[in-house]
Amino acid sequence: MLYFYLKAVHIIFIVTWFAALFYMPRLFVYDIEARQKPQVERDILLAQFRIMQKRLWFGIAWPSFVLTMLLGTVLAITMNLDFSVDWFLYKIILVAGLVAYHFACHAIMNQLAKDVVKFSSQGMRMWNEIATIFLFGIVFLVVFKSTISLLYGLGGLVALIVVLMLAINIYKKLRKSKG
Repeated sequence: MLYFYLKAVHIIFIVTWFAALFYMPRLFVYDIEARQKPQVERDILLAQFRIMQKRLWFGIAWPSFVLTMLLGTVLAITMNLDFSVDWFLYKIILVAGLVAYHFACHAIMNQLAKDVVKFSSQGMRMWNEIATIFLFGIVFLVVFKSTISLLYGLGGLVALIVVLMLAINIYKKLRKSKG
């Protein structure tokens, strides 16, 4: 019974971690776009975005990340999972990529706080989709425990991303033509 409680709490913290990973780059987009505003407006917006970023990152993202990793490790040990099983090995690789994404978001937050902007707002919108790719891959692996299902899931996701990027570009062109 303890296993199921641990698993439920693990899933809850995965959800909160992903919520932070989805929202943080959106705050980066707003931060980058605020830099194009007049000085007074820019200063107010950037100050507010700094507060929002810090609260989200240190109040939700980091605690959720730590608890997700801790509970995931405990669950893997409790289940005596075989780390040589293909699906689990690929899951660990995807989780490692997600952890790298987490640290990259932390670095971007620190750069923006120092007024170092390395992405355009459009580039940051694309960056925001990386967490979605990891989410799809990990969920497909865990549910189906099959590498081929991962490939099908990621293939569908790539198609979805292409459609979304086309839609974003069309919307951007329409907005510019009306503005």
